[in-house]
Amino acid sequence: MTLNPSCQRLLRNSAIALAFAALPCALQAAQSVLAATEQAATPEKNPPGDIPDTQVFVTYRSPAGFSLQVPEGWARKERRDGARFADKYNIVEISVAPALTAPTVSSVTAHESAELARTGHKIGAITNVSLRSGPAVLITYTSNSEPNPVTNKRLHLENHRYLIYSGGRLATLDLSAPLGADNADQWNLMSNSFQWR
Repeated sequence: MTLNPSCQRLLRNSAIALAFAALPCALQAAQSVLAATEQAATPEKNPPGDIPDTQVFVTYRSPAGFSLQVPEGWARKERRDGARFADKYNIVEISVAPALTAPTVSSVTAHESAELARTGHKIGAITNVSLRSGPAVLITYTSNSEPNPVTNKRLHLENHRYLIYSGGRLATLDLSAPLGADNADQWNLMSNSFQWR
């Protein structure tokens, strides 16, 4: 059977209209297939206290007679005997005091370590270490942070305390971060950057 030209035009226009009407459904189906096969990127999540590998360090020169590499941008609080640098629960604190003799593992065990233990800190180890500036004694211990002013939450902290002696002066360098943070490289950088001036 042969259709007249007007019927042919009507059928052709109807077919085009149906194709356009079906287009959104086809696009939606294609998007659904893509959404089902595409995996969402996992956001980076560092443990609290991790100092980023991209962190920039700057040299801090203290009137107390030392220099130290510290993370750029951290809040700084000057003190007469040193300084404190902080970012959230990360803390770098250093002070200098007169001392008659260099610390030893025995003297630190009897005095500094005993005082830390008395105030509730858990001592891990007391060891002799060699820094670029010379020999030092390292105390590793854990403690609780000060409560967060908003949430009142405390975190368990890992601490490294370096006792560095030279010519009647004793520098105490404290590095603290939430337990589980991976700051070994950054802490090595800072402790080895210490220099007497």
